[in-house]
Amino acid sequence: MSKLQRSWLLLKSSLSVIGGNKQLLVFPVVIFACTVIIITFFLAPPLLRPTGHPYLSAQHWQAISHSLFTNDGPHGEAHFTPGAMVYLGFLYFLAMFIATFCNVAFYHEILAALAGQPVSIARGLKFALGKLWSILMWSAFAGLIGLVIRMIEERMALVGRIIGGLIGLAWSIAAVFVIPVIVTEEGNANPFAVLRKSAGILKRTWGEALIGYAGLAFANWIIMLGSVLWLFASFAVSVAVHNYWIIALSALGWLAAICAWSYVVGVASNVYRGALYLYAVGGNVPAPFTQEMMDSAWKFKKG
Repeated sequence: MSKLQRSWLLLKSSLSVIGGNKQLLVFPVVIFACTVIIITFFLAPPLLRPTGHPYLSAQHWQAISHSLFTNDGPHGEAHFTPGAMVYLGFLYFLAMFIATFCNVAFYHEILAALAGQPVSIARGLKFALGKLWSILMWSAFAGLIGLVIRMIEERMALVGRIIGGLIGLAWSIAAVFVIPVIVTEEGNANPFAVLRKSAGILKRTWGEALIGYAGLAFANWIIMLGSVLWLFASFAVSVAVHNYWIIALSALGWLAAICAWSYVVGVASNVYRGALYLYAVGGNVPAPFTQEMMDSAWKFKKG
């Protein structure tokens, strides 16, 4: 019950910050739209290049497929051509760069909101433009680490998945404050130094024995469970009255509500992480959070 109460208070506090700064909810939509536009721009040339056939014809897409794949495996498996691999690698790092850029802009405005300042999407994007070199260096570093973890998982079967999972867990914990560090640190573009700063903040504030993040998940899980029970109740009513439109409409409403709620909780989690960073670096507890909420942010090993 204490965990549920604490998680619920965290959720309420984070939502209250969003309620006072509703532009925070718009930020992820802008980020998603920009990402889709940029990735589509770079995907269009290889997919829509002229092949001598109409774009909607099967012949066009067969020609595109032959330019991207080769069947030179020992059992005739399809593999990407070297050129396609290079281009996919470029798109992968481009996606990493866009995500980092947008998150820097997002966290700049989250920290502003927690400091009592109004939120501005344009200001956040402008700030991120001034951090291009730091963003580029971190994107390349994080992308490379992601590729290494993926290679370990693929080449070592079950053992690789276990090792990769452990490395990924350690990486996600150490890098939890990387974006706020990029936002607040001046002239520090070295990704190793940024990662070391993030891990050092975590270790100094919460100790060496932490094993996981204890944030809004518990309260979110309770709400999700309640929504599923509501859906089953709607199904039972639908069967009882022999009106299956009830379950169809209930399912559509449930799906829309879950998507909207997950979106809001994702923003709330970022707000809470921003508050944790402010507490970790300066001991400041931004309203409406409390020091108890900050101190209980992580789970610890027993013994």
